[in-house]
Amino acid sequence: MDTVDRAEHDEFFKSQVLGHPAGLFVLFFTEMWERFSFYGMRVLLINFLTMAVIGSNPGWEWTAENAGALFGTYAGLLYLTPILGGVIADKLTGYRWAVLIGCVIMTLGHASMAIETEFSLYLGLALLVIGTGFFKPNITSIISEMYTYLPEKKDGAYTIFYMGVNAGAFFGMMLCGYLAERVGWSWGFGLAGVFMLFGTVQFLLAKPLFGKIGAPPKRQTKEEKAAVVKDYKENKFTVLDKVLIAVTAVIGLLYLINDPVSKIGGLHLLPEEFLLSKDTLSGPLVITLIGMALFLFLVIGRIVRYEKVVRDRMIAVIIFAFFTVLFFIPFEQAATSMVIFARDYTDRVLTGNSALIFNIVNTLLTVVPLLIITWVLYLLNKKSFAKIPGSNIVLALCFTLVWGIVIWMLVQDFSTKSYNVQYEAVAVESVVDGKTIISYEPITEARPLKAGETTEMQILNISSNEDLQVGEAVGAHLELGKYRYLDEVKQKQLALDYSDRGLQSMIVTGEITEVKENEVEITVSWFSILNSFFIIAFASFFSKWWESKYNPSAAQKYGLGLVVMGLGFAVLAYGSSLIPAGAEAGVVRVSMVWLILAYLFHTLGELCLSPVGLSYVSKLVPPRMIALMFGMWYLAIAIGNKIAASLGGMVDEIQVEYSLSVFFLIFTIIPVAAGLLVTALNPLLKKLMHGVK
Repeated sequence: MDTVDRAEHDEFFKSQVLGHPAGLFVLFFTEMWERFSFYGMRVLLINFLTMAVIGSNPGWEWTAENAGALFGTYAGLLYLTPILGGVIADKLTGYRWAVLIGCVIMTLGHASMAIETEFSLYLGLALLVIGTGFFKPNITSIISEMYTYLPEKKDGAYTIFYMGVNAGAFFGMMLCGYLAERVGWSWGFGLAGVFMLFGTVQFLLAKPLFGKIGAPPKRQTKEEKAAVVKDYKENKFTVLDKVLIAVTAVIGLLYLINDPVSKIGGLHLLPEEFLLSKDTLSGPLVITLIGMALFLFLVIGRIVRYEKVVRDRMIAVIIFAFFTVLFFIPFEQAATSMVIFARDYTDRVLTGNSALIFNIVNTLLTVVPLLIITWVLYLLNKKSFAKIPGSNIVLALCFTLVWGIVIWMLVQDFSTKSYNVQYEAVAVESVVDGKTIISYEPITEARPLKAGETTEMQILNISSNEDLQVGEAVGAHLELGKYRYLDEVKQKQLALDYSDRGLQSMIVTGEITEVKENEVEITVSWFSILNSFFIIAFASFFSKWWESKYNPSAAQKYGLGLVVMGLGFAVLAYGSSLIPAGAEAGVVRVSMVWLILAYLFHTLGELCLSPVGLSYVSKLVPPRMIALMFGMWYLAIAIGNKIAASLGGMVDEIQVEYSLSVFFLIFTIIPVAAGLLVTALNPLLKKLMHGVK
């Protein structure tokens, strides 16, 4: 930077909020709304795709395998497009324009998903992948450029920024999930898009605050690059390197797209059989293994050309990347199998005092952080309103809407009551293991009263936040082991859904006989917010630990993170041992304590490992190769996400053939074994790192 740039830099830092420039908090809120929309959509996708097609809130009733295939490809691509987005920003658009382009594309993606057609879903996911590619790498690059002359404040800036990440994830999963599960899926997907739009507009209107920061780049000569990067050297790729990059990239992309396309649409982009019989190894898997071998050859071929110290450190990075893959395979079950476990096999209904305690805790959990972030908005408004009034007004509208939804959500939960409903049923005898079992089949259109049968009055339980009265006629529908209350609109819609599919209605009608205690059914998406909550709660503890004299080595942190992750799944394996193999979803449910403990262990494992990885890439790799190695790092995370979703999609199959306990034991063994292995490699890794700590 020249003196003019320094002067602008100093001017930028004059309007401060909490000791940092106001522009940091514009980025904070931009990232918050992007994470709100991303996690708000992410927490819904598997639940929506696998939910029954006929019900009070119908989904598409895909198999877990198909849903996992689609989500895995989406999640994998999310970590690959930022490599391209970073290059485009560096060469053409600059960071600020790249962020804005990403925001606009992602807004269109969320809008597309809210339509809820198959084409709009695929289009929406594609737009989100492209938009994330522009957004993800470049918003953090703006922060890096902002602190060029104050590098000592950069750690604090990133800490504040990542609080925005977690705040957005927290509120996105909570509010989008609540709207989707209580009102309808399109409301949840739509809310994610609304806040992405708000985030786009407030960032655009904040342009006067940034000056030249994040502006389009100026072309640099080799001499200028050498002046900025002390060890700058041209990192030439041979013709063979370029061919291998092209071939492996095409194979990887074809595999990612072929997996869901072949399972969902029956369209095969890769041959089903290649070199080997498909009974031995499927064609796509053989081709993918060949692609991985070529990529390994490419990486080894490039590494051996470097001097010893650089070569050794790059080998260390690759070893860490391998264990990062093994970490994300179990960790990303939170988006697939753990969502299904929370919905189908976890007891999420609380009554009486338990419901009251949950509502109070949930209120504090929601309102306290929202008050803190609103206060930050107030401070930002004081410092920057004169310069960027439009951006501040948009943010104020955002928070008005969030507060409105939060208050509505809390009122809904506090006012929900349990009701007993009397309905007509027929007693049916059956013999199970030599014992006569009497069950009661409700009289419905699908199960009318037969000649010679007599009915008996039975009681079912529903919950609603509507003020229902004793003697009032109501409708109910059995879904995942629980009867759902149907108002008149939902009764008509559900009856029409049955008719459209040529099926007879299974709606049960009855009369309310008793108004019982308060009841709350925790949403499936609520459990996903625990990760963000635990990160906020424990991040400072880990930060102090890493700064103390007891700071473990990188390999020991990795080992600890992986083992603690495995313990989380050990808890789930133990808790789900009460669910027999092949048990129907919703029939047998276990305590939510197991899921809460699992999320706690998983977050503690993440805090040990996840922040460490990128830090060591920046320390071990020379600046001239940092982009390449960050790309490889994101490739490792992409692979981990894809494998995680594919394995998570096998949850139903393994539950039928073995049990859920066996399924979760798989994810106990993988990270624990990996953790012990990387800990054993500690002496080797220290040697390869050549003094980097």
